[in-house]
Amino acid sequence: MPQEETLYDLAELFKVFGDSTRIKILWALDESEMCVCDIAFLLNMTQSAISHQLRVLKQAGLVKSRREGKIVFYSLEDEHVKQIFDQGLIHISEESK
Repeated sequence: MPQEETLYDLAELFKVFGDSTRIKILWALDESEMCVCDIAFLLNMTQSAISHQLRVLKQAGLVKSRREGKIVFYSLEDEHVKQIFDQGLIHISEESK
């Protein structure tokens, strides 16, 4: 069994996936790199609400950012995030059969 701290960290990571807004943001970023204003428009939410959720996702190591002038663009941190997301979708689609 992994170390207790590792299991705790894994549980914390999965908690981040427990919010539907964050799932929607991850879905959007899986499609394309976006700025806060684009994500807010797509999800019909305020930029403030999106920024808050992006901060959580960034702290969890699920998204990264890059600055281009005054605009900050967000994308998935790496292929692992996409794989976790895709595996979750596969799992729930199999359960609904």
